[in-house]
Order: sequence, then structure tokens, then C-alpha cells
Amino acid sequence: MNKYITIGIILVVVLAGGILYRTYLLPESSKPVSTGKVREITITAEKNEWRFAPDTIEIERGDLVKMTAINEDDYDHGIAIDAFGISQRMPANSTITFEFVATQAGDFQYYCSVPCGEGETEGEHRTHFDMIGTITVKDVVKTE
Repeated sequence: MNKYITIGIILVVVLAGGILYRTYLLPESSKPVSTGKVREITITAEKNEWRFAPDTIEIERGDLVKMTAINEDDYDHGIAIDAFGISQRMPANSTITFEFVATQAGDFQYYCSVPCGEGETEGEHRTHFDMIGTITVKDVVKTE
């Protein structure tokens, strides 16, 4: 048999298996959800504070999140949310925007992804590793 026919048959079988899985076997908790809500959230890397404000955010699974990140410092920061594939550099004294859909429920950290030093703020020693926040994604409750 021709190798291209064999590759074509394998491709069709894999594609059909994926469609069948997604249609009939995917658990309800893993199915894509869209609430239709657009959440606009602003996070600020406060000047010489080594922290993000706010450090906790609550949204619902399926929300489209339009996030604005403001860097008030004179040096670069970054923002990363591993669960949603976000990693953005925040140049000094700038504002960036990005968006993502909250596809899974749970508590997820966001953090500074660019080493940015350390210092004293309000008598407390803080470092790059203290720039952590939490996004709580609540599962959508269906009403029937």
C-alpha cells in the first residue's frame, strides 16, 4: 500500500477518534463553557512595593478576561498566568493589555516573570518572589 494512503487513513482515524471523544466521552466538568461575560480587570505593579494590586481576583469559568497590567516602576516586570498560557513583559512605566478565557475552575497564581530585585517597603523586606497573586475561578452553576 502507498505510504501516503496509510498516512491518510491514520490521520482520518485520529481525527474521528478526537471528534467522538469530544462529542460523547468528554466529562461535563471539562467541556468548554462560555458565560458571555467580559470581565475587565486592572492589575498594578506598585512603585517600589514588589507586589501586585489587587492580589486576589475572582471570576467565573467561561468568562472572557480583558486584563490591563500597569507597571508604575522604573524597571521592568512581567506577568505570567501559567494555567491560561499568559506570559507578558511589562516594560518600565508602561501599560499592557491581553485577554484570555477562564477555561478551568480553581485557584491559579499569577506572578512576576521578570527578575526585578528587592527592597524595603513599610519596614518589610520584599523581593521579586513576593510578587504573587491569586485568580479564583468559580465553576458556573447551571440553573434549570
